[in-house]
Parts: sequence; structure tokens; C-alpha cells
Amino acid sequence: MANVSHPRGDITSHPDAPEMRARYDRMLGGRDVALVDGPVFLLGLYCAVSPWILHYTTSQPALVTHNLIVGIAIALLALGFTAAPARMYGLSGAMCALGLWMIVSPWIVGSGPDAGVIWNNVVIGALTLILGTACLVTATRSARRS
Repeated sequence: MANVSHPRGDITSHPDAPEMRARYDRMLGGRDVALVDGPVFLLGLYCAVSPWILHYTTSQPALVTHNLIVGIAIALLALGFTAAPARMYGLSGAMCALGLWMIVSPWIVGSGPDAGVIWNNVVIGALTLILGTACLVTATRSARRS
């Protein structure tokens, strides 16, 4: 049988090495807030399942659907931040808007929400707003450096 494995060598002399290095640096350029991706995703998942955790599925059916949709949207933003950071961090403002919406939504979408529902949505909204602002500030700072 023939030996088809190639010996490992130094690829610095490869003609495409500088281009590959530049592309790698560009890809990592938008990763200044990589630590935010995980918490944003977990926050989105919690927002989506919070009506079942706090058991307000029968008292606030409109907020159940609302939290499910907004939670999925937040989680999808987090996945986008992970998959294509250079493109997606421009949508950090949308995450801030979702945070503000979550804060006011119990009174707009809900019908006579109790304190638990209000606190749940306000805390989710505040955390979303804080994480979105962190992403927005870092993305703006990264864009200025480029």
C-alpha cells in the first residue's frame, strides 16, 4: 500500500499564506464580545420557556406567545453573533430594542399581569438591554479601528 500521508512542514512559504492570515485576522476582528454570545443565547432560551417555568400559561396566554417569539428572536441573534460576528453585531441595536420592548410588554401585551410576570419580563428586558448595549458599544469601537 502506498504512503499517501504528507510530511508536515512549514507552510509559511506557501503562496496563499499571507492571504489566509489576513482572512483569519479579519474573521477574528469582530470577536471582541465573544463572551456575550453564550449569555445572550441562554437569555433567549430562558425568555422563550419562562411562561412554563413561572406557570403563567393560563393567566397570560398572550404573553406566553409573546415571550416564546421574542425569546426565539433573542436566541437567533445570539447564534448570528456566533456564526457571523462581523455582519451581525450591527444588529445589536435590534437587541437593545427587544430589551426595551420586553420591559414594557407586560402592560401592553398582557392583561392585568401580576408581580411575578412583571418582574420576569423586566429582568429579561434589562439583561437584554445591557448585553445588547455591550455588543453595540464594542461593535462601534471595532468599526472605528478598522
